[in-house]
Amino acid sequence: MSSNSPVSRTHRTPGAFYAAFLDWARTDGRTWIYLFKALAACFLALGVAMKLDLPQPRTAMTTVFIVMQPQSGMVFAKSFYRICGTLIGLVVMMALIGLFSQQPELFIIATAIWVGICTAGAARNRNFRSYGFVLAGYTAALIGIPASQHPDGAFMTALTRVAEVVVGILCSGVVSALVFPQHAGEQMRSTVRARFSSFVDYVCAALSGKVDRARIEDTNAKFVADVVGFEAVRSVAVFESPDSRMRNGRLSRLNSEFMMVSTRFHALHQLMNRLRVSDTAGTTAAVDALEPYFREISPLLSKSGEPVLTAADAAHAAAQLEAFKADLPKRVRVTRAELERHADVPLLDFDTGAELLYRFVDDLHAYAATYASLAVATHERERWIARYEPKTNGIAAGVAGLRAAIVMMILGAFWIATAWPSGSTLTLNAAAVCALASSSPNPTRTAFQMAAGTILSSMLAMCLTFGIYPHIDGFPLLCAALTPFLAFGVWMTTRPKLAGYGVGYCIFFCFLAGPDNVIHYDPSSFINDAMALVISMLVASIAFAVLLPPSTPWLRNRLLVDLRAQVVLACRGRIGRLWRLRTRFESGARDLMHQINALAASEAEVRRETMRWMFAVLEIGNAVIDLRSEVATLPRDARYAPSMPWRVSLRVTCSAVSRLFERPRAERLDGALAATADAIAAVQQTLATFTPPRDERHQLQRILSHLHFIRSALLDPQSPLGQLDGAGGTNGDAPQGVRHAT
Repeated sequence: MSSNSPVSRTHRTPGAFYAAFLDWARTDGRTWIYLFKALAACFLALGVAMKLDLPQPRTAMTTVFIVMQPQSGMVFAKSFYRICGTLIGLVVMMALIGLFSQQPELFIIATAIWVGICTAGAARNRNFRSYGFVLAGYTAALIGIPASQHPDGAFMTALTRVAEVVVGILCSGVVSALVFPQHAGEQMRSTVRARFSSFVDYVCAALSGKVDRARIEDTNAKFVADVVGFEAVRSVAVFESPDSRMRNGRLSRLNSEFMMVSTRFHALHQLMNRLRVSDTAGTTAAVDALEPYFREISPLLSKSGEPVLTAADAAHAAAQLEAFKADLPKRVRVTRAELERHADVPLLDFDTGAELLYRFVDDLHAYAATYASLAVATHERERWIARYEPKTNGIAAGVAGLRAAIVMMILGAFWIATAWPSGSTLTLNAAAVCALASSSPNPTRTAFQMAAGTILSSMLAMCLTFGIYPHIDGFPLLCAALTPFLAFGVWMTTRPKLAGYGVGYCIFFCFLAGPDNVIHYDPSSFINDAMALVISMLVASIAFAVLLPPSTPWLRNRLLVDLRAQVVLACRGRIGRLWRLRTRFESGARDLMHQINALAASEAEVRRETMRWMFAVLEIGNAVIDLRSEVATLPRDARYAPSMPWRVSLRVTCSAVSRLFERPRAERLDGALAATADAIAAVQQTLATFTPPRDERHQLQRILSHLHFIRSALLDPQSPLGQLDGAGGTNGDAPQGVRHAT
């Protein structure tokens, strides 16, 4: 094509160049900005530490690469927990030095136990709070092990080491906040918009019957990741600005309400699918009576035909949903009165669907109202006490701590036995690697990648230390000499596939080649330290692969047991604080699901089976909580007393469902089905024996609806419970999906 063609000239217009520049700024440009900020913070920390004449400025450099993140909130949060962990580790280590400085064996054992406790705490917690536990253990080893060899100067050594760490933290925070700052709050706002829009699209598609089972599972897996990721971003955004802190309660509420509304919609969608599958004349009439209400929901979630994108649009949608919700009970009663004239229509199916529809609309209205409230600085919906509560397996956390303690004891014994000059480096670095890698989905690979990055950094650090340092003079030339080596490592950390290598490279390049005020050229010491670093990581990698490795099925199975135990929580947890029980239930189930997905990233069948279990847990667990909350609010009357037979049947049902999810067995499923059928009959008998006031009758009917939904969910052929051998009732040859309607 000729260079003078119209197309060629179009591509050269200023507008095209500007569009290309914006595209570059959103992608590779962010990487270069982060790289520049990391190097600027590193050199600032190095210069300040040298100016203050601190003994090891390299510690300040290393700290920068440990805490530096692309977003300011992440830097502030990580720095906050690092300072807390550092100070706690300092206090503990000073106590251990005072107790065991003359007994190296006891000192290593005590330090290993403390590191194991901190590693277990890191595995038990989430986000940067986990990092605080890591630092409490690592700082104890970092300060204590070198100081234990010179107990007389331990206090001063500890204080200077803390000063070096604080310099690195402050420099990282200053650069991150002042130089091209990127805020987690901006990411959170875009996440809120995208999640609301995607959920509305999913609801509209599902209500129109355009969603198959595969898309349901994929969409809900994405929602799980969104919930966990949103909580992680929210926890760091509060460190950024007053604006984020003023909205923190509403953002937490938004996440909780999203979990509830997505669970409620899935339950409604699954119930309607089960009713359609039964394909009887009466059930079809119940479905046909409910479907017109579903078709009215989609237009409520738009403004002038356009999808909801902003908080102002959400306010319009919330107003429409509120009006629809207020009118819904009266309209449903009219529809039900028409169905009562047909004897073959199962009113319990209709009542259950109508109740779930109302609760879904109510939850969706609350979700839209909270989203709309974010448009203003202060709002009454900010008052929200319930918080996302992650769920971690205690055994897995204990194993992580025990593994770190064993590795440290083994390497400490090797150090004492061989008197290797770099044994202290070997031992303390093992503590750091075990703690850092334990939170990774594949810690064996993470530790190995860090070892590979350290090998590369060792070779380049040797070239820099012995080939370049002797020929330069002055701080500017020092920064110029360090720039290409450090920039390469920072670039690796921005690439997901190279991040493990980049972390090992950056941290330990600074450890080996970071300049001190007076540089000592000692090749033998350099090589010994490099070998100690690599060996400690390889030993940690082997330990993760041999000592109850997290990637094996045992941990997934334990997490799956914990996921099912969320139903036990719903059945037995204290109902007095309903908001907290429901939030614990919802967040715990999704957090466990997210962990299993991370462990089974390459196993599609495992992820699919776990997703089915999560659906069963959320559907039945929420129905149990709804059931128990209705019973708890019954008026004080002898007919509603806990000793009444129908109340006893409800407790038997909860107990049977709890036992089923504790240990799924065919006989336990049969027992739960029988208990649910008895409870339904008992409540129906109670309604037939007397005529309660209208509100109380509606409350008893809602209890019936919850029981009926639990039974239909237990009989769902797509549920993993439907795969239990021998499951069934008297109609053993009948499809389980249709027996619920009989």
